[in-house]
Amino acid sequence: METLESFLTAGVFAFILTFVRIGTALMIMPGVGDSFTPQQIRLYIALAMALVLSPIVAPMLPSPIPGGMALMILVIMEFIIGLFIGTIARIMMMALDTAGMIISMQSGLGNAQLFNPAFSSQGSLVGAFMSVTGVIVLMASNLHYLLFFGLIDSYDLFPVGSIPDTGSMANLMSGAVGTSFMIGVQIAAPFLIIGMIMYIGMGVLTRLMPQMQVFMVAMPLQIVLSLMMLALVISASMLFWAHRFEESMIFFLSPGTRP
Repeated sequence: METLESFLTAGVFAFILTFVRIGTALMIMPGVGDSFTPQQIRLYIALAMALVLSPIVAPMLPSPIPGGMALMILVIMEFIIGLFIGTIARIMMMALDTAGMIISMQSGLGNAQLFNPAFSSQGSLVGAFMSVTGVIVLMASNLHYLLFFGLIDSYDLFPVGSIPDTGSMANLMSGAVGTSFMIGVQIAAPFLIIGMIMYIGMGVLTRLMPQMQVFMVAMPLQIVLSLMMLALVISASMLFWAHRFEESMIFFLSPGTRP
């Protein structure tokens, strides 16, 4: 009876710690953690993954099971690690929103605001479109499995009970922000070039014909050219983003499971 009681206690303890890390990461991960995903679905996925992974995590747990403040610190550490992994994935997703905002400003649609379901906030028209398209690409290309594998292999990178290196985590977080912004600018680079050419042309036309309302004439042309350019480069842009997203999230995979 004592063996059964200790087995159940250790199993429940392993399940709780696994659920804290997995559930926290899934809460903010792109796709699964978006606002248009029902909360019940997120809960079921987190419970299922925690139930499957808890036997693997159980041998990594400290013995005997700590109590009081030590147990609380252990739970907080698992919460921080799950939040860190989910935040990195969300930051890489924000590259599409950054690119969409730049494209909207260069195409004359900067004031057209729309609810972005990927971030549960108001955003640019093109940014909302690219964010939703990014989630579709994420699911269609099976990159969401990469997120799940990263969560599983995170126990090799961040063992249970060990205090993570906050300095390295901060450096990785700042690097992810810089990489995400760079990807957004790279995706929007064709529109920056078109916008610069349009504004230079409008400036020359204003000097040649001061009485002409240049912006009234050039604005429709600017919108049409930007939409045509978006139709031409959207597929290549999404493939480029998916490739860079995979390169960024592969960090959490153990060397044996990396492609």
